[in-house]
Amino acid sequence: MPPTLGDGVLGALRLAQTGRVLATSGLDWLRDGRPAPPRFLRRTCERLGATYIKLGQFVASSPSLFPAEYVTEFEACLDRTEPLPFRTVERVMRRELGSRLSNIYREIDTTPLASASIAQVHAARLVSGEEVVVKVQKPGVEMILNTDLTVLHTGSRILETLAPGLSPGALSDLVEELQSAMADECDFRLEAAHLTEFRHYLAASDNEGAVAPKVYPRGSTRRVLTMERLHGAPLTDLDAVRRVSDNPEETLIHAMNTWAGSLMHCEVFHADVHAGNLLILDDGRVGFIDFGIVGRIQAETWLAMTALMNALSTRDYHALAGAMIALGATARQVDQARLAADLRTLGGQLKDLDAEHMEQDTQRLLIELTEVGKRHGVRFPRAFTLLLKQFLYFDRYVRLLAPELQPWLDERVRLGKQGDGLPGL
Repeated sequence: MPPTLGDGVLGALRLAQTGRVLATSGLDWLRDGRPAPPRFLRRTCERLGATYIKLGQFVASSPSLFPAEYVTEFEACLDRTEPLPFRTVERVMRRELGSRLSNIYREIDTTPLASASIAQVHAARLVSGEEVVVKVQKPGVEMILNTDLTVLHTGSRILETLAPGLSPGALSDLVEELQSAMADECDFRLEAAHLTEFRHYLAASDNEGAVAPKVYPRGSTRRVLTMERLHGAPLTDLDAVRRVSDNPEETLIHAMNTWAGSLMHCEVFHADVHAGNLLILDDGRVGFIDFGIVGRIQAETWLAMTALMNALSTRDYHALAGAMIALGATARQVDQARLAADLRTLGGQLKDLDAEHMEQDTQRLLIELTEVGKRHGVRFPRAFTLLLKQFLYFDRYVRLLAPELQPWLDERVRLGKQGDGLPGL
């Protein structure tokens, strides 16, 4: 849809708002005794809203691209906002769905289940009786994103020209990657397609032990997504797992094999399998939810990645160093023995990770692993660190639910194993 005069006015207002926030932040920086740059930037991003919160999360999830102190600080850049009044959400739904909402929904809970910078989620029930959740994009979000990212892209180009130490594209390429990712996140039709593809994969592999929410096309558009509601608890809830499963280890293996199979059989893979997005359902199935963040992987990267995780799991630090060197973009000759020695020191920390703080500990380990690589001249592409993070999540699940399991040695686990290509269901 081409920009309108209204979009131009709103864009100008957004620029003025951004200027006011930056001015206020600058004054606060002086009054607060000039706090450290990472903390100052994180606070400023949170004040600036949706685009910059997402930018902060991009930094937090990219330890291969940003300094450790910034990655650590931006972990606190949470994507939670004050909920919009339901009447505002309802206006978006009426505009998008076109018909009377009562023709689609029997009831909609006016209190949201969640409210983030881009969308708000409400529980509802269809006229046919099914329980659903409705994800509704907040009004004006796309205009704000486009305005902010245009400014960021222009600024990055100028900075690359003025700063002799920056290579062409060093910053602007990152902004373009963020721009593409956020454009995808704002198009709920893509998330619906990812969900549908995953469900087709489950059906084709006769996988009855896992599920993803069904999409209801009549209640779904670019800015509204109506999905089946799944009831369950996070996979880290050991008591909940034990209530519905006689064998938590088998449940976990099934979850890992299901996810690994999607790497081979789906165009994209679920790239955010933290505890909130991987559920043990009341009927014992494993539920995969929230396909807003996905990744793509080449076959060569997948094979190298499994070699790396096998080395990490077996504590073969020399092999781990070799896998890192093979995967990373190295600017100089890397001493594999010295890298292996540093990795051995890091490996000792694996035993001390706390399952109750899985996401924070996984992020910390990811940061430290990439920092060790950087010191030896090994830099990973962001897609690699995104995949590695999912492996580390599963490593944490193993330590909580099945501490005796050795997934890289167990024949029941199909992660990275060759054969018929199916996830070993």
